Amino acid sequence: MSRLKRSGVKRTLIKKGKQTKWAPFWIIQKALGKGKKAHPSRLTDVKRHWRRNKTKIKP
Repeated sequence: MSRLKRSGVKRTLIKKGKQTKWAPFWIIQKALGKGKKAHPSRLTDVKRHWRRNKTKIKP
């Protein structure tokens, strides 16, 4: 991808970058209960990795 990116592409990449993060630790306690131990990625809707799943954005 080019060094200079259009603003629409930047916004899309920022949004996709936020979607790849795990859920916060307090969400697990709120959703599953106080004593439950679970990995934060269990409650993350969109799981995307830069190498595994592409965003299909044209440069």
